[in-house]
Amino acid sequence: MLFAAAHPHLHRNVYASAGRTLERFLDDARMGTRAAQTHYTQDENSFTLKLDLPGVSKEQLGISIEGAVVRIYSKEGAPRHYRAAYELPQDIDAATSEARLDNGVLTLKLAKVVPMSKATEINVL
Repeated sequence: MLFAAAHPHLHRNVYASAGRTLERFLDDARMGTRAAQTHYTQDENSFTLKLDLPGVSKEQLGISIEGAVVRIYSKEGAPRHYRAAYELPQDIDAATSEARLDNGVLTLKLAKVVPMSKATEINVL
């Protein structure tokens, strides 16, 4: 018994997404990046992110905050390549936020910006 695809494009489409998945896997393996284990919690004043980053020292780690986006990356010369960005539901106050790296676990305590009304009242003439 001989089995053949009913339509030549059907056969290609079945495996198209598998090729992209394999390509992404190979890119991650080449770059040495795997999704770090991430834990996220929040309270009324701050967000807390905990990431597993074994093998990276605090001198080899960079963290930037812009609005509600936190970017974490390994610097040049780090033994492990890491780069990620997290968008949080509210802007972050970088001045009162803190980061700590203990035993390969990065803990970010990110203070929420207190929303202030920008409404201006005007008089009716």
